[in-house]
Amino acid sequence: MKRTAAFFDIDGTLYREGLITEVFKKIIRYDLVDENLWHDEVKPAFMKYDRRQGEYDDYLLKMVDIYKNGIVGISQEHIKHIADIVIRQKGERVYTFTRDEILRHKKEGHLVIAVSGSPLELVEAMAKKYNFDDCKGTVYKIDDKGYYTGEIIPMWDHESKRKALNELKERYDIDFESSYAYGDTTGDLDMFNLVGHPYAINPTHELLDKISLSKPLKDKINIIVERKNVIYHLDPNNININ
Repeated sequence: MKRTAAFFDIDGTLYREGLITEVFKKIIRYDLVDENLWHDEVKPAFMKYDRRQGEYDDYLLKMVDIYKNGIVGISQEHIKHIADIVIRQKGERVYTFTRDEILRHKKEGHLVIAVSGSPLELVEAMAKKYNFDDCKGTVYKIDDKGYYTGEIIPMWDHESKRKALNELKERYDIDFESSYAYGDTTGDLDMFNLVGHPYAINPTHELLDKISLSKPLKDKINIIVERKNVIYHLDPNNININ
């Protein structure tokens, strides 16, 4: 019998911010990379986003680019250790709605799978904490001695996530029509289109714009906004984008 799955993005969907940023801060604190990379390269992009003068996706891509180059020559064991520390210290900073959905799917016997653009080391640590059945993340390649090379296999764009879901479908004999997907950016669009029950969690402006232009998606998607201790369910057919 085919199985039902729930696919979860992590950053901005389960975790309230970006896990890769937390790892990068720890790497700087442990003197593994030059702190000027943060002040000169990442922080300006973050501040533009934080002041709502720039887009989240622009900041995230900048963060990924700096992270990719910054960890070249660092041992994977160091990053795994730092990832474990980050999840231990920050792993509870999640959205109530998404956390409760994970518990609901586990209770109903559904497969619960993380599909995230964060580094795989981080995704694995978060998946372990929340008892996910499987996970996919961005792979930062290592050489035969276990040191990062600067090459990556991304998992943040919609094409990579679509490929990942199709691989998982074959592995677990998943029925997409009965399955669920949770995400917050345009990188999650193909996940939304593949499954019968998509959820946009605190969606970006770009994602809402894409949803508003797709009648098939509007007809099935749930839009959730969580602010402080209030959860709002928005009408996909009445989106007012400013």
